[in-house]
Amino acid sequence: MAGKGFTVKKEWDNPIDHPMPAEARVPAEVRVGPVLVTPATVLAPMAGVTDTVFRRFIRHASLFTAGVDASLSHVSQARHGAPTSLEARIETDVTNAQSGCGLLMTEFTSADGLARMRESKRRRYLTFYDDEHPIGAQLFGSNAETLAEAARIVEDTGFDTVDLNLGCPAKRVVGCNGGSGLLRDLPKIGEIFRTVRKAVKIPFTVKFRMGWNEKQIVCVELARMAESEGLNAVALHARTREQGYSGQAQWQWIAAIKQAVGIPVIGNGDIRTPEDAAAMVAETGCDAVMIGRAAPANPWIFRQIAQYTATGAYDRPTVEDRYRMIRAYFQMLLDEQEATKDLPRSDRMGETAGKMKQFATWFTHGVPGGAKLRAAIYHARTGSEVLGQVEQFFAARREEGFTEIASHEPEDQASGFPEDALVCD
Repeated sequence: MAGKGFTVKKEWDNPIDHPMPAEARVPAEVRVGPVLVTPATVLAPMAGVTDTVFRRFIRHASLFTAGVDASLSHVSQARHGAPTSLEARIETDVTNAQSGCGLLMTEFTSADGLARMRESKRRRYLTFYDDEHPIGAQLFGSNAETLAEAARIVEDTGFDTVDLNLGCPAKRVVGCNGGSGLLRDLPKIGEIFRTVRKAVKIPFTVKFRMGWNEKQIVCVELARMAESEGLNAVALHARTREQGYSGQAQWQWIAAIKQAVGIPVIGNGDIRTPEDAAAMVAETGCDAVMIGRAAPANPWIFRQIAQYTATGAYDRPTVEDRYRMIRAYFQMLLDEQEATKDLPRSDRMGETAGKMKQFATWFTHGVPGGAKLRAAIYHARTGSEVLGQVEQFFAARREEGFTEIASHEPEDQASGFPEDALVCD
C-alpha cells in the first residue's frame, strides 16, 4: 500500500495462460434493462484513465465491421497460425457489426462532489459524445440521498446507465466509507440501492469485490440484495479489498453469483487476452466480461475478442499498428485540449504532455527499443514535442526493418500502470 492507497500492479501475479475453450465464447449480447450491450464486453471504469478521450479511442480501436475490418490497415499474423483473411470467415450473427467494445464506463466520480460542483465543472467528468453510446457513469459515495441526487444528474445528462462503485480499494476512498469500504455495512448498501433505484429510471448497476477480506466474503449476499432491490446487473471483481490487485482473481465467486441471481452477471479480474475472456465465460457462465488493466496496454483487446468470437482466431498488432495507435491517441488528446482551451484550467480535458507520458508506459509495451522512446517522451515538455519523438522513433524502426511485434526485451517489460496510479477497475 502506497501513500494514497492500493496501487495497481504493473504485472499480474503468476498469470494463468488459458487455452482457448473448445466451445465457449464471449456472448454476442447482454441486456442491461432496456439497454442492449453488444457484444457483451465492458470497459471497466478507471480513475485517471477512462475519460472521454480514452473511451472514444477504445471504441474506435475496437472497430470490427462485418465484411471490412477497418481497424487494421492490413492483415497481421493470426494468433494461432498463418496470415488469414478474417473478412471471409466472419459469422455476422455472433459478432457486433460496429465495435468490439459493447459498453463504455466513465472514471469513477464522487457523488458528493458531483452534487455540489458547478455545472461547468461537471463537464470534466460527465462529457461524452454520441459515438460513445451505450455508456454508463460510475459513482462512489456513502450517503444515499447524495448518491440519488448524483444519479439524477447522470440520468439528466443522457447516460444510458448509472453504476455504483463498491470495489475501489484505495485508502482515501475507503476512508470516506466509499468504494469497497461499504462492503462492511450491507444494511447501508441496501439503503443506497433502494434510494438510488427510486431516483432514476435508467438501468442501475453495481460493481463490487468479493468482500473486505477472505473472512468476510459477502458477494453472493450482496448480489441477491441488488436483484431484490431492482438493480439491472451486477459486476464482480473477483478479489477482496485486502487483496488489492495482488494474487489471483477467484473466478469461482463469479460462478456462485451467476447461480444465485437471475439478473446479468459481469465478470471482472485477470482478463488479459481473448483466451482469458473465453475461459472466464466457460468457467463461470457469466453474461459479460469487464476489462480494466489490460485495455491501456492492449487497446485492441476488445476487437480481438470480437474477432475470436466470429472466427476462432484474432490478429496481433504489428509495430506499425502500434505506431498508428499511439499517434491517433496522442492526436486526440491534442484535439480535446484545443476544444476546451477556453475553459478554466480545472475544467479542461485532453491534458497533453503529462497524459502522454502516463500512457507511453503502456503503449510502448512490446515495441523493440521501447525504453528509448519512453525516455525521450518523459523529457519532452509539450504535446507537440512528444509527437515529434514518436515520429522520429518509429521512422528509425522502419529503417531498421522492425515490423512485427518481437519478443519482449527485458527493458520493455512496461505493461500495466505506474506504481502511483490510482485506478479502480
